[in-house]
Amino acid sequence: MARSESTIDRPRTRPAAADRGRSRVGDTTRPISHDRKLAGGRRTSLLLGVVALAIAGALASALFVLPVRNYFAQTETLDERRSQLDRLEAVNSDLEAEVARLRTAAGVAEGAREELGYVEVGEERTSVVDAGVVPTQLPPGWPYSVVTAITDLRRTQAP
Repeated sequence: MARSESTIDRPRTRPAAADRGRSRVGDTTRPISHDRKLAGGRRTSLLLGVVALAIAGALASALFVLPVRNYFAQTETLDERRSQLDRLEAVNSDLEAEVARLRTAAGVAEGAREELGYVEVGEERTSVVDAGVVPTQLPPGWPYSVVTAITDLRRTQAP
């Protein structure tokens, strides 16, 4: 049987009895030669550590922080939508009651009176219009200052 050649550097001495069965790949206590190191100097190692820490922080943020924040935002939105639904259902039930009332004979007559101005035989229709509310706050300036003074005077002299 011929021995196969390999590009892996093998020690010239056979491993000690305590090293048998252990992998040389996982041996972290053995010093690594300078040309095989991933980072050459202390500054490069520190930079690689900072970059690795930043990547780990970004991953932790993406996996834990953002979903939790979205969960709470969705919970708040869901509560808001539920309250909107409750209000809409209340309005809907009021409208259904109004429709049921207007489907009766008395409801039809009332709707015709209010919406169309229907008057039965022998009745007389009289419309009364509100005067409305007159604003008492006028802008400052010449013509309005005189009117404001007159209204203030009348208001204080009213019995």
